[in-house]
Amino acid sequence: MLATRLHGLGTTIFAEMSALATATGSINLGQGFPDSDGPAAVAAAAARAILEGRGNQYPPGPGIPELRHAVAGHQAAWYGLRFDPDTEVLITAGATEAIAAALLALVNPGDEVIAFEPYYDSYAACIAMAGGIRVPATLRPPTPEQPRWHPDLDILEASITDRTRVLLLNSPHNPTGMVLDEAELHRLADLAVRNDLVVITDEVYEHLVFEGSHIPIATLPGMRDRTVTISSSGKTFSFTGWKIGWVTAPTELVSAVRTAKQFLTYVSGGPFQYAVADALKLPRDYYADLRESLRARRDLLAAGLADIGFGVSATEGTYFITTDIRPLGEDDGLAFCRALPERCGVVAIPNAVFYDDKQAGAPFVRFTFCKKPEVLSEALDRLAVLVKPA
Repeated sequence: MLATRLHGLGTTIFAEMSALATATGSINLGQGFPDSDGPAAVAAAAARAILEGRGNQYPPGPGIPELRHAVAGHQAAWYGLRFDPDTEVLITAGATEAIAAALLALVNPGDEVIAFEPYYDSYAACIAMAGGIRVPATLRPPTPEQPRWHPDLDILEASITDRTRVLLLNSPHNPTGMVLDEAELHRLADLAVRNDLVVITDEVYEHLVFEGSHIPIATLPGMRDRTVTISSSGKTFSFTGWKIGWVTAPTELVSAVRTAKQFLTYVSGGPFQYAVADALKLPRDYYADLRESLRARRDLLAAGLADIGFGVSATEGTYFITTDIRPLGEDDGLAFCRALPERCGVVAIPNAVFYDDKQAGAPFVRFTFCKKPEVLSEALDRLAVLVKPA
């Protein structure tokens, strides 16, 4: 009975693997949520808002003014991007709703949407629901000559046609951990301008960059007026269950996204919006401490996985490590991940589910390091049974 445009989507891999983790008592290094809450002061702000009756009823459709002003202030302070909080900022139910609303608002049936492959699974679903045609731009895995995941921008350019409407970017990139560098961003901006493309950019890991720096493509020449920038509070403040995200874009684009968004959730998370407004005013030391804490955990997990025998890709940003299981004598990531809880008591995510070309993603498996160091160490101890005898 499922509509044909949704065929092949099914239950998300995150639901499947999290259920496996629960059923087997495994350590869940699959789904990307921290195992400890964010700042106590931010949690207290949410509790205070509830007790004081702020946001317990429907908040304003675009989001509470305090949060819209805080988002605008964040964009100006960090990137020099200036947005009118009344007309150019929209609060959403997490980044996932923002992506859905943007694609539903801006993609007509038959329009082509170019997206980096592997891609976060909601991208495929949202493009399908909008009636768009997904065009993958497959990221290249590291090689001795190019030791990082990277886009082949020549192939991406060749895939642009007169039906191409949207370039959907994700940097820092989930699941590979790639961060687009300045040269790559300038090339993408040039392609967008020359081909009159709208750019939707998912930047939820903007403050989790370990190598290089995060550069919003909206800051580049010609891009502010054609870019829908999406981010959220979940990854930055470790309150993923609150689902508070936002869109910043020119008035015309925000108005279009709001038109779709109002018929999805309408509004959400009223008291949490007040708390996130406070969180966005935290000093820069908070962001630096978060980044360095996660860097240490990245290094712990990466070194341990490499010692076990995984091929470990460098993670420039996010809180995921992509590994290659072929050095372990495996080549089917989906089968590997489904068996891993029983074999080791650990859950991971097979990257193949993020690909249209399943073979291209077959040997890659994603682990998250946004867990306590002692949890990561225990997971590595369990995974050590995979080490092949010399």
